[in-house]
Amino acid sequence: MIRVLLADDHEIVRDGLKRILGAAGDLQVAGEAADGDQALALVKGNDYDVALLDMSMPGLSGIDLIKRLKIEKPQLKLLVLSMHGEHQYAARALKAGAAGYLTKDSAAEQLVGAIRKVAAGGVHVSDAAAAGLVSSARAPHEALTDREFEVLRLLAGGRSPTEIARQLHLSVKTVSTHKAHIQEKLGLGGTADLVRYALEHKLT
Repeated sequence: MIRVLLADDHEIVRDGLKRILGAAGDLQVAGEAADGDQALALVKGNDYDVALLDMSMPGLSGIDLIKRLKIEKPQLKLLVLSMHGEHQYAARALKAGAAGYLTKDSAAEQLVGAIRKVAAGGVHVSDAAAAGLVSSARAPHEALTDREFEVLRLLAGGRSPTEIARQLHLSVKTVSTHKAHIQEKLGLGGTADLVRYALEHKLT
C-alpha cells in the first residue's frame, strides 16, 4: 500500500483527490494538509511514501516547501500537482527535489500512474512540461533565482511587499531588494510591468 500525503489549500480538491486515489486500490490517503506549514509538520511526525503537493498554498509553499520537505525526509517522494503548466516551474520543482510534476488538468489515470511511478523511484513530468524542459529557448525569467521567481509570482498575483514578506518569512526590505533585482534582470519598470510580463508568460 502506498501511503500518500495530500497538501492542497482547497478542501474540494482534496476530496476529489481522495476519491480518485481511494478507487485505485493500492493507494491510501494517510494525511491531509491545507497549507505548507501543516504539510511540513505532518511529514516531521509521520512516514509517507509520496507527498502530493500544490505549488500555491498559504504560508510555506512552492520551491521553499519542496526544499524543506526534502531536508526533513530525504527519502520522501514529492509529486507536484499544480495549475501552473509552464516548463520553468517544472524545472525548478525537479531541481529543488521533486520527483514529478503534473498539471491539475491531467486525467485521473495519469495522476494514479504518476504516484505509482514516483513511489517506485521514477520521475514523472507531463508531456508539455517535458517538451519545455528540453526546449533550447530560455525566457528572461529563467535567469531569476527561485526566491526572485516566487516574489515575481506573488507580486503578479496582487500581493503587496508586506504580504509577501509575511508569507515568505522575509523582511519588507529584502522583498523590495528582490523586486529591484527582478526588474533589473527582466529590464522592466514598476509593478504594472512585472504583472504584465507575468501574465504574458502565464506565470500567475
